Amino acid sequence: MLRHRRVARSWPAALSWLVLIAVILVAAVGPLLVQADPLRQTPSALLPPGSAGHPLGTDDLGRDELARLVHGAGPLLLVSFAATALAAAVGTGIGLVAGYAGGVVEQILMRLVDLALAFPSILLVILLVAAAGAGTSSLIFGIGISLAPGLARLARALTAREAARDYIVACRLGGTRTPRILVRELLPNIAGPMLAQIVMTLSIAAGFAAGLSYLGLGIQPPQPDWGYMVQAGQEFLFSAPRLVVLPATLTLLFVVACNFVGDDLRDALDPRGTA
Repeated sequence: MLRHRRVARSWPAALSWLVLIAVILVAAVGPLLVQADPLRQTPSALLPPGSAGHPLGTDDLGRDELARLVHGAGPLLLVSFAATALAAAVGTGIGLVAGYAGGVVEQILMRLVDLALAFPSILLVILLVAAAGAGTSSLIFGIGISLAPGLARLARALTAREAARDYIVACRLGGTRTPRILVRELLPNIAGPMLAQIVMTLSIAAGFAAGLSYLGLGIQPPQPDWGYMVQAGQEFLFSAPRLVVLPATLTLLFVVACNFVGDDLRDALDPRGTA
């Protein structure tokens, strides 16, 4: 899809691609390069940046701040990508079936989607995570299910537009089975705009993951996580602001980069806009 269309055509888009790739690389290979143990507590609490052996200093428990930032990227990205994948699978599946089937099936599925959308997303996430219990698995499930309805509405609109076109009518008249039409014909033709929206949904998932970790409903300590690091460091906001500023800034950069990348993909893959 990207072969005949250019991405990163503006400097904000190019910079956002670089930020997104950099964060993914930090999460993937950073723990192999930073040798310090992010969980090891030492008597050297609140060392300033530039201290020997601690380029970014230490936190209130004497743990290396650089190691915690590097190791904290992985859990946030794991939850964000897994929850977005779950939302994409559920939402796209519902939208495909509703948009192609129409009639009563569409009405039932979309009324359920509308019911889910009637709840504020953050409230729905908190309810689902609180019901399942704090932890990575419940966080992925709660965020994924809460974000699926928005993707379902887009998938339904795109599918309904494509289902009315001649090539789908020809498939029906030719006796092609419904699962094959959905997977082999419709899904590839809605993949472009769906991919752009999924990347933008990734930014929402990351924001939810960091926010719930900040509230104590997400990734549990002592595992380092950017959201929890903000919550743990706020007590030292004036004496050691880096404990809050660094993880908060990294989270913000990742969220904003996902939004710009999603916009860039939308412009490249679906320049005419969606129905």
